[in-house]
Amino acid sequence: MEGPVISTVDLVLKDGMRFEATDAVGAVATLDAAPPLGQVAGLTPMEFLLAGLGGCTAMDVISILRKKRLEVTDYRVEVKGTKASDHPKVYTEIAIRHIVTGPDIPDEAVRRSIELSEEKYCSAYAMLRQAARTSTTFEVRSSVSFMRRMP
Repeated sequence: MEGPVISTVDLVLKDGMRFEATDAVGAVATLDAAPPLGQVAGLTPMEFLLAGLGGCTAMDVISILRKKRLEVTDYRVEVKGTKASDHPKVYTEIAIRHIVTGPDIPDEAVRRSIELSEEKYCSAYAMLRQAARTSTTFEVRSSVSFMRRMP
């Protein structure tokens, strides 16, 4: 069994409420507060939380679909969080919607890929489902219809 994995992110104030976050390998992201405190120069910390969840499950799902040798021509994940009205205004509900496009992608393959992400691989989902009611939906779109030739 492996020991704990330690992740480090350093945040540096740039101006106003805008921070630059840098991870251990040098990847950079910008955070800002919502107006009136911030200037909308980056995602808010709570939006980053949703982005982290979406990115975590999306990377799992696309990886699993690729292992199944399915051709995904477009993939997006929409994550919507509903916050409590009182401070600290935590997310009480989080809805995740996967939209997968490609020729001949079975619904069951997408469903199973999402299940594996949520039940086994996505650590962000494992954490957040304990804090907020979560729901997941998906849609499979066929890209074949876009490639039909006109008569």
